[in-house]
Amino acid sequence: MNTQSTEKRILVVTSVEAERDAFLRGLRDDGRFTVRIGGVGPIAAAARTARILATEEPFDLVICAGISGGFVGQAEVGSLVVGSEIVCADLGAETAEGFCSLDELGFGSAHVPVDQQLAASVTEALQAAKLPVKMAPILTLSTVTGTAQTAAELARRMPDAAAEAMEGYGVAVAAQDAGIPVLEIRAVSNAIGPRDKSAWRMKEAFAALEAASSVLREVL
Repeated sequence: MNTQSTEKRILVVTSVEAERDAFLRGLRDDGRFTVRIGGVGPIAAAARTARILATEEPFDLVICAGISGGFVGQAEVGSLVVGSEIVCADLGAETAEGFCSLDELGFGSAHVPVDQQLAASVTEALQAAKLPVKMAPILTLSTVTGTAQTAAELARRMPDAAAEAMEGYGVAVAAQDAGIPVLEIRAVSNAIGPRDKSAWRMKEAFAALEAASSVLREVL
């Protein structure tokens, strides 16, 4: 019997080559996974993901993966975050009373849901592999947070969020539009807040991303 036709085909979208390479190392040439670079920011990620989904082989799952910032007290440097939902945190309008989200404006939603059972299964598998991981909302922003004030405001508006990056919502919207489930997995390289590149731990984050992709081979 041909078992290839029953295997899931999984598209993984990263923003840059270093993330792609770390993820590929963990996969060990697993042919079920196609790993592509989507570019930096939600617009490039959405456009390139949509093109891949429209022109390449059918996929059963899309994963946005890479490194990220982590909210202090929620996700520490070197840990992993599996998105319980994917939220575009700066999509909306400024008002005299503060930020008004796209949902509140009534023009759509800045939230893309994920398959909760699948996200939980991935999280449990990462925990079983003794990796530090949390399942929580992951924020997408076009401008990376660089001040304590902005970090505090984001934490106030979305107290359950654990990480922020720049591509998840774009990848998720493209997948959602194609009717394909989506996940986001992030390895934390730095604390969200004032930019201090000397405190970033890129090596540790890439190692965590590689370890996570190795576990994904077994659970997906």
